[in-house]
Amino acid sequence: MIDFKYTGGIINEEEYQHKIDEARTYVAKAEQDSFGGWVNLPVDYDKEEFDRIKRAAEKINSDSDYLVCIGIGGSYLGHKAVIEALGGERKRTKILYAGNCLSVRSMKKVLDELGDADFSINVISKSGTTTEPAVAFRIFKQKLIEKYGEEEAAKRIYATTDANKGALHDEAVAKGYESFVVPDNIGGRYSVLTGVGLLAIASAGIDIDALMDGAAEERASLISDGGKAAEYAAMRNLLLEKDYNIEILANFEPQFMYLNEWWKQLFGESEGKDHKGIFPASVVDSTDLHSMGQYIQQGRRNLFETFVEVREDCPGITVPTLEEDLDGLKYLEGRELDYINKTANAATREAHTAGGVPVLEIVMPTIDERSLGALIYFFEMSCALSGFTLGVNPFDQPGVEAYKTRMFELLGKPGYEK
Repeated sequence: MIDFKYTGGIINEEEYQHKIDEARTYVAKAEQDSFGGWVNLPVDYDKEEFDRIKRAAEKINSDSDYLVCIGIGGSYLGHKAVIEALGGERKRTKILYAGNCLSVRSMKKVLDELGDADFSINVISKSGTTTEPAVAFRIFKQKLIEKYGEEEAAKRIYATTDANKGALHDEAVAKGYESFVVPDNIGGRYSVLTGVGLLAIASAGIDIDALMDGAAEERASLISDGGKAAEYAAMRNLLLEKDYNIEILANFEPQFMYLNEWWKQLFGESEGKDHKGIFPASVVDSTDLHSMGQYIQQGRRNLFETFVEVREDCPGITVPTLEEDLDGLKYLEGRELDYINKTANAATREAHTAGGVPVLEIVMPTIDERSLGALIYFFEMSCALSGFTLGVNPFDQPGVEAYKTRMFELLGKPGYEK
């Protein structure tokens, strides 16, 4: 469900309906695009590979204390978001992440935690030559070979890569790694429900069938005319036209922090081109109300917020009753912590609206695989419709190559001499 009741009356019904009608026309365009494979993915995916993913996850759970997932951008953010949002790993295997930066301190931290434990690797790269994951793969592959020998190490390496070509594909064929496909028609930031994300998610003990079912149900509600996704896309573009050029994704659940990060890549990489787009930012409240809350309440009025709220109650922890009232919490004694958190959420929306911040609200029924799969698909469709409405291609990212070219020049990579 999505609610616009906190937008402060700055959008009139006529312009809103016109923009929705425009956004709805782009559903077919997204589906027909050469990178639109995600549109029908929840009902049209490779069932054989899906079953192999589940079997591979079972093997990893049987022989590995850790699965090191090596990838950057869409090759790690999506599955990390799902695992964190659902409360973390539920089985033996703990998921570690590498290859998403070039920091030696970050690398040492992963290596130190890994220690001498049993582990496997899931290297995720369409080409196999992206610098950050390629460097990390060398390091962890060497550690794997030193611990198990080349033959056994090859049984512990799972490559998610191009189906037919590329350095990683060729190595996987030559060495006999079990492989899963990075689809040609789905970009990285839309790929969490493919082999890119599903092996890590399944290895964490999460029900990937339910995740896909939730995405399929959301697809059914959006595929004809965009549904609520078209409404969200329309509202974002209308607010941008009125100079609200920063969107803050807000929630009151710290386990959604990486969902925020995935959302920022999805919208930032899709819309930030041709000197256009809304800048995506995020907060996790009530924590960030004590850091960013002041700016949101009284800073420049060029931002709006989208709250992701979980409707289901989460009872079980109440404020204890004490004889004295030294901390001034007598009025909260016996109250559920979840009720207090939801009240803080409602108060924040009302305060920010009163301060001139338009607020949108997306309501999840609960936090489980099915609802999270639906939310992922909702954001993907919203992003595609919003990008087309903005007048950009929401499936390319030409600006990403700029830093790589200069880095290769400075590092002396052949062919990139200044």
